[in-house]
Amino acid sequence: MNRRELLMSAGLVGLSALFPNPALAAEIDTSDLQPITRDVVPIGREERARRVARAQELMRRHGIGAVLIEPGSSLVYFTGVRWSRSERLTAAVLPVTGEPLIVTPYFEKPSVEESLGIPAEIRVWQEDESPVALIAACLKERRLDRGTIGIEETVRFFASDGLARAVPGARIVSANPVVRGSRMIKTPAEIALMQKAADVTVAAYRWTVPRIREGMTPAEIGALMNAATTKLGGRPEFALVLLGEAAAYPHGTGKPQRVREGEVVLMDCGCTVEGYQSDISRTFVPGRAPDEVRRVWELMREGQNVAMRTARIGMPAGAVDDAVRAFYERQGFGPRYKLPGLSHRTGHGIGMDGHEPVNLVHGETTPLAPGMCFSNEPGIYLPGKFGVRLEDCFHMTPAGPRWFSEPPPSLDRPV
Repeated sequence: MNRRELLMSAGLVGLSALFPNPALAAEIDTSDLQPITRDVVPIGREERARRVARAQELMRRHGIGAVLIEPGSSLVYFTGVRWSRSERLTAAVLPVTGEPLIVTPYFEKPSVEESLGIPAEIRVWQEDESPVALIAACLKERRLDRGTIGIEETVRFFASDGLARAVPGARIVSANPVVRGSRMIKTPAEIALMQKAADVTVAAYRWTVPRIREGMTPAEIGALMNAATTKLGGRPEFALVLLGEAAAYPHGTGKPQRVREGEVVLMDCGCTVEGYQSDISRTFVPGRAPDEVRRVWELMREGQNVAMRTARIGMPAGAVDDAVRAFYERQGFGPRYKLPGLSHRTGHGIGMDGHEPVNLVHGETTPLAPGMCFSNEPGIYLPGKFGVRLEDCFHMTPAGPRWFSEPPPSLDRPV
């Protein structure tokens, strides 16, 4: 679930807070900005071929003969096919050997072929036929119908259950060891795209923050941020703006909000560049910041440092969250998720999706490895008063974590 879907499903923020009225953005003068994404290199056929080869290696290691994938980021990751889910099933089957298979409605084949980025066999089904039966027949042809079939974790029940019924001799398992095992480790090409997305978001913040005025609404601020992001060459994904007391609730509130001098402004914004995301939060105060806000902000900033000092190759991902939470508890917050304090995980994986496995959360045993990418956002929230959050993403290198965006040096210099 992406950030927009998460917030909307929770019913905490209106659509205008995430995606302000396009008419507002259309009226914003961004003539002083220029695109900074003209030098990006999209993911190409060779990179996707290496991804398929890596997946097949993992399939052999885990005894999986085929993996079923529906439209979404994993389908794009392996095949390049950009498609939406509907009642008409389009899916990919990654076999342990040989070319991948794409199954799609007959009349959709030309459209699906447009974005296909790897060699693959395409099989079509007609409106009065069963796509699941077609997949089962293809598996039988390749002698994979009596082996182990992995299901990508977002595949819908009707597809996975239908396949289980159509190939009763097969063992159905989670494809996480293959799909997560591939996607969690980013390549230099992916890191470069994520860096560019972060650069766009930081530049958009630099343009937007000085233009914030007393009395502005979250929608007006979000429109500024999205207009700048678009002009800089990114695709806006979300622009969450929380003002005053609303900042105490990580994903907001439906109550009316306006910028007021001396009150917190919390912005959580991100964009996509060639399919890869940024996710950056900034907290600041127009005018003079109250002493309590300043103190809590500085503790939260140190919380980010604790996370970065803890993140080392081979360390369980959950240890990062444990270290931050222990630091906060020594400062009188918590314990654990209790408020006032840190009521959510320290960070989440990020890549093609804004939230990806694995998370920096207590109990997560996955070892940190080079190429993994995470957010670092140990906010502190005081219900009824205010909240503060900085969020900057990093990627793991053999020498330790490296920022995609540098955190601000002080509350008074948010950008």
